Amino acid sequence: MPSLLAPALVSLLVTLPAAPHGEAPTVLRAARLFDSRTGTVETPGIVVVEGDRIAAAGPGTAAPEGATVIDLGDATLLPGFLDSHTHLSMEMHDDWKQATIDGFRKSAAEIALDAIEYPRKTLRAGFTTVRDVGSGELVDVALRNAIRAGKIEGPRMLVAANAIGSAGGHADGTGGFKPAVFGHEPGPSVGIVSGPDEARAAVRYAVKYGADVIKCCATGGVLSLADEVDTPQMTQAELDAMVEEAHDLRKKTAAHAHGAEGAKRAIRAGIDSIEHGSFLDDEALDLMVASGTYLVPTLMAHVGISERLSRAAFMPPNIVEKANAAGAAVRETTRRAIRKGVRIAFGTDAAVFPHGRNAEEFRLLVECGMSPKDALRSATSDAARLFGLETEVGHLEPGFAADVIAVPGDPTKDVRATERVFFVMKGGTVFRNDRVSSASERASGQ
Repeated sequence: MPSLLAPALVSLLVTLPAAPHGEAPTVLRAARLFDSRTGTVETPGIVVVEGDRIAAAGPGTAAPEGATVIDLGDATLLPGFLDSHTHLSMEMHDDWKQATIDGFRKSAAEIALDAIEYPRKTLRAGFTTVRDVGSGELVDVALRNAIRAGKIEGPRMLVAANAIGSAGGHADGTGGFKPAVFGHEPGPSVGIVSGPDEARAAVRYAVKYGADVIKCCATGGVLSLADEVDTPQMTQAELDAMVEEAHDLRKKTAAHAHGAEGAKRAIRAGIDSIEHGSFLDDEALDLMVASGTYLVPTLMAHVGISERLSRAAFMPPNIVEKANAAGAAVRETTRRAIRKGVRIAFGTDAAVFPHGRNAEEFRLLVECGMSPKDALRSATSDAARLFGLETEVGHLEPGFAADVIAVPGDPTKDVRATERVFFVMKGGTVFRNDRVSSASERASGQ
């Protein structure tokens, strides 16, 4: 297939001496490249990859001698996207009753086997790094480890192991069932706490079992049976202890928080991000601006629930009521947050909608008033900073991980181009290329 780029591009790919060791470098070229530091588009787009790292990038970059050239045509190269809020060990079932039965019947091994396709779908959608902020029986840890070992395909994962919360609250999966069903009351070893000391213990258990990030439930939630969606569920002292312990152990923290009061407690405790934030008031948003706290709006979660309700999928009436209330509020809250200058990190709540549709969140952010370039930065440089990986991912620059994706056209003009990812490289390995280059394009320096 002939190159779709202007002939002038070839003159920029001047040859340099080949790398003395290892495999031949790879040159990715396209019409454009998105600079996630400035939010601008550079022309043409050129990235040189050596091993698992970016060796050079930018319009004037030269192609090393003997390099394999992948020409992606009229497209834009971007850093691999980051999703700050996923649940890769599960996917929401249309039938709530059947999902409950499955939850009692399936072993951790079967849940993990069922989940193998979810990381693959996520990676192929262009998301090369994610936070997984809620799982059961350490399936998230197992998925992360299997991906690291190259046993299954998926994004780089930062996992939470056990979400931390109060008895009967959103983190407590035994809420709403009679005691005999489970035979015991869960405690700090699985994230359920009462008091600051237990909050510290829960952080230690989560880290012991493999957590990269500490996630708590500061308020009620939509999909839990026994609580209200916006009530605070952890005391200030519990949150203070949890965040301090996590930060002492050099772990970032995230707080599920729909309601304003619970969110404000988490912000005052020094939480790194508020997840969802459906009912945040101006005081909470102003606190976030002052403290640099990120908001992860997860707008796609409400799309997923709405789609299920439109198919007449069964959900308990109290959950439908909570979902409708949160869905009606979250977009306006996100608009106010954007206007006030709250830091926004891209996150979707993948699992509440089918995995692989993560990029639809970009459109929703733009509909809430974010510019396309800022929406792209929320899923690249800004999310990388939230993850604590700002020197590793989120930029197409020398020394960064070779996580490179391509979308057709210019996503700063049509943000929905992000929904049409056709090339995915993670750590220097190509996992998707729907535009396979011809032999002549792959020849040395051509």
